[in-house]
Amino acid sequence: MQQQSDGYHIPIGEEPPVKVPIGSTIHYIGEMHGIPCNTFSIYTPISGEEAPQRQMLDLRASYDILPFEEYYKAGKAYEILNWDQNTRYCPACGVPTHQISDIGKKCPECRQEFYPHISPAIIVRITKEDSILMVRARNFRGTFYGLVAGFLEAGETLEECVHREVMEEVGLRIKNLKYFGSQPWPYPSGVMIGFTADYESGEIKLQDEELSAGAFFTKDNLPEIPRKLSLARKLIDDWLDK
Repeated sequence: MQQQSDGYHIPIGEEPPVKVPIGSTIHYIGEMHGIPCNTFSIYTPISGEEAPQRQMLDLRASYDILPFEEYYKAGKAYEILNWDQNTRYCPACGVPTHQISDIGKKCPECRQEFYPHISPAIIVRITKEDSILMVRARNFRGTFYGLVAGFLEAGETLEECVHREVMEEVGLRIKNLKYFGSQPWPYPSGVMIGFTADYESGEIKLQDEELSAGAFFTKDNLPEIPRKLSLARKLIDDWLDK
């Protein structure tokens, strides 16, 4: 990121902000503010002494500093570079792959093609009268609670995934399932699909290997909730506003 008069921004210009390492692939990732954008990997962090107006920051932390459109473009860059790193060789025959488009590679030997792999995950807000179900996953950093979430499995619809994850994680049945919205989740290459639902029946029984706590909370006794960057927070804020 580069410091400007109104805060930090992703560097924009006709020339790369730092020297492109030899052998790097420059990837086109679309436009921002009407300007074509490219991304490439660098392996040596920028020294603050050499460029005090710039700083290296991980993607999650950049949400609090970058304008929203730039944060999303940085997320796409991160996903593309992750895909590039993990598709250098064909997984079937081990031959180096060739770039055939902005988001495509091909094996010259067995002719397989490879595109960025996106992992869909669902997240669901479950309400019961005037309360909301919130859970604490064992892999959460900090003390916040979130919503029931999980990855889509082969052969499932998104709706089937929601019902399965809710039953597996908290042992509840739900009804009135509705689509809420979606969000790219480039950590490293996912998409979150949000739903809302109402509690139908059952007692909370936590999946011990996944969750450390879970309960229904009213608006006046909420635990710490997720940060603004997540779809979970958007789902919770939407409920709080009603």
